[in-house]
Amino acid sequence: MDRRDFLCSALTPIVLAAGSTLVRNRPGRTPYIMTVTGPVTPDDLGFTLPHEHVLVDFIGAERVSPGRYDRREVFDVARPHLERLRSLGGQALFECTPAYLGRDPLLLRELSEATGVRIVTNTGHYGARNNQHLPSHTFTESAEQVAARWIREFEEGIDGTGIRPGFIKIGVDGQALSDIHRKLIRAAALTHLDTGLTIAAHTGPAVAAFDQIEVLREEGVAPSAWVWVHAQGESDTAAHVRAAEMGAWISFDGVRLESIDRHVALVRTMKEHDLLHRVLLSHDAGWYHVGEPGGGTFRPFDTLFTSFIPAIRDAGLTDEEIHLLTVQNPAEAFMIRVRQGNA
Repeated sequence: MDRRDFLCSALTPIVLAAGSTLVRNRPGRTPYIMTVTGPVTPDDLGFTLPHEHVLVDFIGAERVSPGRYDRREVFDVARPHLERLRSLGGQALFECTPAYLGRDPLLLRELSEATGVRIVTNTGHYGARNNQHLPSHTFTESAEQVAARWIREFEEGIDGTGIRPGFIKIGVDGQALSDIHRKLIRAAALTHLDTGLTIAAHTGPAVAAFDQIEVLREEGVAPSAWVWVHAQGESDTAAHVRAAEMGAWISFDGVRLESIDRHVALVRTMKEHDLLHRVLLSHDAGWYHVGEPGGGTFRPFDTLFTSFIPAIRDAGLTDEEIHLLTVQNPAEAFMIRVRQGNA
């Protein structure tokens, strides 16, 4: 039995051909992670960066289009950074650019096949930055109608490509949830209950984080199905501890050279509270900036390897704990399964 046959028989009855029906992950089925080249087992994911970008276009939802860039040029710019990641031991990357902000699953598949890095794309809408990246239908449709769009991408693939999302990416602004952002988290909750996809929410400050957890619980979704993206944007570490104790994933994803000390302190606080098993680490790096000559400045995906891991090791973390943060936690956070109640 070759690898393709194994995945089809062992993960779930998933037919990998474009346009085929995807059977949802029901209780008793083996959890899996959906990459742009197909499903993998959680154990196969490896060292993972759970929040990065390859390409972003900030032009706005009504004007964004693949015609605004040369896909071959983007490929040539991004490929060396993914090859560098692979050479350092990185095996997987979650590409967090949502629809209407420059998501390009075909580009991601080409890059994954060329570099050997497993890449995961997403479904969902991004309401941060004052809603300028939300398509017009988001304002008029119900949460159920918005969720139906996202569920359809999971079942049928994105825009006729056959490439399926492996998680839900939404974005909210940092204050108390507005009505439109409350709709987004409700739609994400409904999508999760139907598909088992994890919700990664651009959030930042705690007020929006706990508002989202409240909405999820109202919809019967456990906090363990939700990732607090950009949690380092909240200065009160007690909020990180509280959310993690509720079961949420705490993503410290702005790792860069100038943030090393701050991120080490955040990780140490979570260790002191025995909560390393709820922490995710990434750079929020990249990316090809559509509209800038040559894509502008592409920040590499390497600081975690070259500077941050040595720093947390010096701060007392063991190799086992580093493996937990970089391999086990991303696989646990993003494996596709429905998480209801307080699970």
